[in-house]
Amino acid sequence: MLTGSGDRAFCTGGNTSEYATLYAGRPAEYAQYMRLFNDAVTSLLLCDKPVVCRVNGMRIGGGQEIGMACDFSVAGDHASFGQAGPVHGSAPDGGSTDFLDLYVGYGFAAESLSLCQPWSAAKAYRLGLLNEVVPVHRDTEGKPVPNPLVVTDRFADDLGRIVYGDWKEGEAKDLAKKRLGGLKIDLAPLDAAIDRLTTKLLYTFPDCTHKTLESLRKKKLSQWFANSETNRSWLALNMNTEAAAGFPAFHFGEKPDREIDFVTLRRRLAEGARFDSDLVREVLPPAARKGWEESRSGS
Repeated sequence: MLTGSGDRAFCTGGNTSEYATLYAGRPAEYAQYMRLFNDAVTSLLLCDKPVVCRVNGMRIGGGQEIGMACDFSVAGDHASFGQAGPVHGSAPDGGSTDFLDLYVGYGFAAESLSLCQPWSAAKAYRLGLLNEVVPVHRDTEGKPVPNPLVVTDRFADDLGRIVYGDWKEGEAKDLAKKRLGGLKIDLAPLDAAIDRLTTKLLYTFPDCTHKTLESLRKKKLSQWFANSETNRSWLALNMNTEAAAGFPAFHFGEKPDREIDFVTLRRRLAEGARFDSDLVREVLPPAARKGWEESRSGS
């Protein structure tokens, strides 16, 4: 069983502070970092035991990739799932481009991987990413409450569009945030769900179960072994270009202004601009420029 600590996150991916200050502009260093990450994913895919991902909170970026390398995933309904790469200067090439479409199909995978808009646990379950979702919020009387931020009381709207698992918006979102403030998180139901699943696995033949999962994993492994090394090389080289802009914008920027000026970047590249420090400075949000320049000067 693989899980994170606490009740906020399973794993949210790489350390953006390190990405912005240590790895940006140092592709060889990042390649070694990705060697460790790739080996971790490979170890999960080759594990002789069934691997269960206990999703105790956000599963984003590299966390999503590690989670999808597992055989089973059980989540609290407070968890969220997705990527951050193309919005912050990278590509989800640590496993998500290999695995996600096997779970949810090409269309939903392309949407999640490119647009980086996180899914609720309810939506991830509906699309096939998870084996079970359990309510983990409790009110003041200890009664379970579904995640108030997520639509779970209906499957479709009046026009027939599927809305189950969507994040609430507008006034409904504001009311949900107020409701959330009066709730506490209790992961006991998540642990009970993990116990149920592992108990079911206990009552199977061990070698037959191992062979079943070994055969099923071949679909992941074929993609992973075909792409992981070239992806590692590209991700390292990308530390000289888009990652060198995206991660400083996120790390040094201030909410909600933590993304580069994408329109200016695309226009300048179309004009033939070099991807150098001048271009990075031009597209960084104003609040991020000072911190970025200080990190470059070593002050």
